[in-house]
Amino acid sequence: MKTWFGVWAGALALSAMFAGAASAQAIEKKDLTLGVGGKGLLYYLQLTLTERLGYFKDQGLNVTITDFGGGAKALQSLIGGSADVVTGAYEHTIRMQVKGQPITAVLELGRFPGIVLAVRKDKAAQVKSFKDLKGMKIGVTAPGSSTNFFVNALIAKDGLKPEDVSIIGVGTGLSAVAAMKKGDIDAISNLDPVITKLQQDGDVVVLADSRTEEDNKKLFGGNNPAAVVYFKQDFIDKNPNTVQAVVNAFYKTQKWLAAATPEDVAKTVPEEYYLGDRALYIAAVKASKPMYSVTGIIPPEGMKNALDMLVRFDAEMKDAKVDLSKTFNDSFAKKAAAQM
Repeated sequence: MKTWFGVWAGALALSAMFAGAASAQAIEKKDLTLGVGGKGLLYYLQLTLTERLGYFKDQGLNVTITDFGGGAKALQSLIGGSADVVTGAYEHTIRMQVKGQPITAVLELGRFPGIVLAVRKDKAAQVKSFKDLKGMKIGVTAPGSSTNFFVNALIAKDGLKPEDVSIIGVGTGLSAVAAMKKGDIDAISNLDPVITKLQQDGDVVVLADSRTEEDNKKLFGGNNPAAVVYFKQDFIDKNPNTVQAVVNAFYKTQKWLAAATPEDVAKTVPEEYYLGDRALYIAAVKASKPMYSVTGIIPPEGMKNALDMLVRFDAEMKDAKVDLSKTFNDSFAKKAAAQM
């Protein structure tokens, strides 16, 4: 087992290896605002690690992170101009292309979503399939977020429409846990550590789980890229060195995370991420590690699976024409890898 010292020694070596790499070509914009919807979720673990390990600063960047209640709000911050970059769901790149507002992913963070749909324990006997959710109140991180779409996709499999359930934004972390414990919602679509907390407390029964590769194949026929780093395309065009610096920072984190233990992760993140239970957090990290990308590159079949799912389960997407090659640019990840 790698020691904590060993992991940090590796982190320092990575920093030295990348030192000056991005600054070899002048960074066009050093001060950046990054939007995210639920920073404390394991879905976005690599963002917190990149920040805490100092990798943004190593690349000559000053990054201010704005945390929203859900991914849809983070996306809005990019479109509205208050954020320069977002860590959010890959599907956003597809949806925004259809709307004529091109955004491009430059690094894959998650190989599959890690979202879980669970029903309150006292309602579990009533819910044997997704169609039994009709009329129920379902908590999501924020309306329009990937957790909301996860619900839409699943209930569509049983012939329900989005309007057949009531979607309620409950946020992330303790607010989501509290909404379930107080009985404000009948079911929840959320991520770890929220789901693991509710499971260990005996508050919920899981209906659908996308935390493993096998579960994704059962639910959707294959893996779908999840969290990515994305920018507006015009920002990439004007600031390629800045984008490369951001990708370098995250790529270093991916290498650190691949070698780190769950205990290493717990020592690095803020204690409030534990939701009051460090052992629970470590268990959640251990369960989540397989979902993190180690290459930063989305495979073509992953992009196709994401589009196919949107077309199947989202009426607005059925006739959409999408050029997947414009949703992800792998050149920045490849350049970061070449510098290793």
